[in-house]
Amino acid sequence: MVEQAQGHRLRSAPRGIVAAAPTTPPEVVFQALKHPSIQGGYAMKKILNRPADFVPEMLDGLLKAHPDQLACEGGDLHCIVRAEAPIQGKVALSTGGGSGHLPVFLGYVGKGMLDGCAVGDVFSSPSAEQMYAITKRIHGGRGVVYIYGNYGGDILNFDMAAEMAAFDGIEVRTVLVKDDVASAPPEEAHRRRGVAGMVFAFKCAGARADKGGTLDEVVAAAEKALRNTRTMGVALSPCTVPMAGKPTFTIGEDEMEIGMGIHGEPGVKREKLQTADQITERMMAAILGDLKPTAGDRLAVMVNGLGATPLEELYIIFRKAHTILTSQGMQIHRAYVGEYATSMEMAGASITLMRLDDELIELLDHPAHTPFFTQV
Repeated sequence: MVEQAQGHRLRSAPRGIVAAAPTTPPEVVFQALKHPSIQGGYAMKKILNRPADFVPEMLDGLLKAHPDQLACEGGDLHCIVRAEAPIQGKVALSTGGGSGHLPVFLGYVGKGMLDGCAVGDVFSSPSAEQMYAITKRIHGGRGVVYIYGNYGGDILNFDMAAEMAAFDGIEVRTVLVKDDVASAPPEEAHRRRGVAGMVFAFKCAGARADKGGTLDEVVAAAEKALRNTRTMGVALSPCTVPMAGKPTFTIGEDEMEIGMGIHGEPGVKREKLQTADQITERMMAAILGDLKPTAGDRLAVMVNGLGATPLEELYIIFRKAHTILTSQGMQIHRAYVGEYATSMEMAGASITLMRLDDELIELLDHPAHTPFFTQV
């Protein structure tokens, strides 16, 4: 029975994941979920119905919970837009990517941030057609800016969507997020992954658009935010993609991986678990060494949980980060502590720093209201 449930390959499954087909009978899926051998002795324990329905049912629930803020375009649950879209006379912003990272990506669709988001299956890119449908829906006559992570599948599909939009006379500009210092050295920054730092790009670009900025000005705001943003993370446990039924990687009970990506991509080093202060020092050293802020600089600090890390632990991390920064004469303008970009139920955290000037402070402080982010 387990072999039957694993014997189909989904077209959208990432990195060769073998998963139960959508037509698998419920009793087969139940056997796959509860049978320990599907994970080599670790039974998947999740609150869901059928794995194949995980994403659409999540999206349906989210739209039902926030009908005043969100809608779907063309009846496609994967095409999330602001309920009032399009907003005429405003540059529109869109993002997209795989599910499993809430609040990223769709959680930032709302006033003062994004106008639309194309949602893929867990850790899988949405289609070019879905991105194109959103682009047409949110276009308010002044162009559209795509802001998304530096991942191959997303780049391919967003580029195709932009080409289709161009045939309709819609000007689209792209800003790639590459804030993860662990994924490539500074001289190869073009290869870096986009992680939690994209939230700062959404915030600053969204504020500029909300203030009536031109297409060039909105792009410039996103790029400026990202030039001044760096992120580093640590993972303590894997997560389980529902359609795969087993962890994305394995790690010892007494181990951690510094620099692991939000899909389980390899980090810088795997080693024995250290104290909160030691972990924070490691992450801050990498970020500060790359960003190179100096005494007197103003910073925004984000301590982000990856999905299964208690807030108490995140505040312990922030405590140490605060000490490190203030002891070097830097000022913390705003602090964000919580879950902003997750990886299902992965245990771990990331730290993001954004160096600020007067312009970025104005954009960062601008009000915003989405289902997952409110700032007044």
